[in-house]
Amino acid sequence: MESFSIVMVVLIALVVFTVFKGVRIVPQGYKWVVQRLGKYSQTLEPGLNLIIPYVDDVAYKVTTKDIVLDIPSQEVITRDNVVIIANAVAYINIVRPDKAVYGIEDYEYGIRNLVQTSLRSIIGEMDLDNALSSREEIKTKLKHAISEDIADWGITLKTVEIQDINPSDTMQASMEEQAAAERLRRATVTRADGQKQAAILEADGRLEASRRDAEAQVVLAKGSEESIRLITAAMGDEEMPIVYLLGEQYIKSIRQLAESDNSKMVVLPADILSTVKGMVGDKFKV
Repeated sequence: MESFSIVMVVLIALVVFTVFKGVRIVPQGYKWVVQRLGKYSQTLEPGLNLIIPYVDDVAYKVTTKDIVLDIPSQEVITRDNVVIIANAVAYINIVRPDKAVYGIEDYEYGIRNLVQTSLRSIIGEMDLDNALSSREEIKTKLKHAISEDIADWGITLKTVEIQDINPSDTMQASMEEQAAAERLRRATVTRADGQKQAAILEADGRLEASRRDAEAQVVLAKGSEESIRLITAAMGDEEMPIVYLLGEQYIKSIRQLAESDNSKMVVLPADILSTVKGMVGDKFKV
């Protein structure tokens, strides 16, 4: 009797275990790949699923959520033989888990290498300037180049984005030196233009000043001529107008000398009239 009870317990346990082995609950966002005796049998969808215990086995659990693959940076040579550093990021989704696990050993590794190879090929057909400014064009060509290839693995490429496209350190240093030289050249040209304009303006200023000085001399000469004429008309003497004008200039000079900071003492002659006549010579006698 006890043996029978033990057998029943074992049988019940075996039935429970068998039922447990035959029932599979797949969480949302995943698909499970089932193998029957080592061969692909079916793909379990999210929810409650039944399989044959001891015969069927869940071999792979594959996510159906979007996967982000970071594509490592690599050196790429452009058409004009410039080395640049480029990397990208790819967004994929597995729509056929059976193809993803049986079609390629490691689909992530395969996609990374495929993106890198295609990226080198696309940028290699571009000049440096186009490569740096045509990210959308590179993105479109890259997506078209790898979409068909990974479709054979049951994978859909949602999008691929170019993260960075930068010149290499050596090229960047060369570009910075070139930019610095260009800025220096522009500064030199600007400074030379400024000096040229300043010299022209200074010359124009001197020319205008000379012209005005000449005009002033003419005006002063006409004034002196008019003064002599008026004084001559008033005095009626040929000598006295000249003596008068020279005396006036003599007195102005003495006054300027007296107002000078360096002057200490000014001595005036007792007979200014005789002094002035002496300046013009013995022709004029009082």
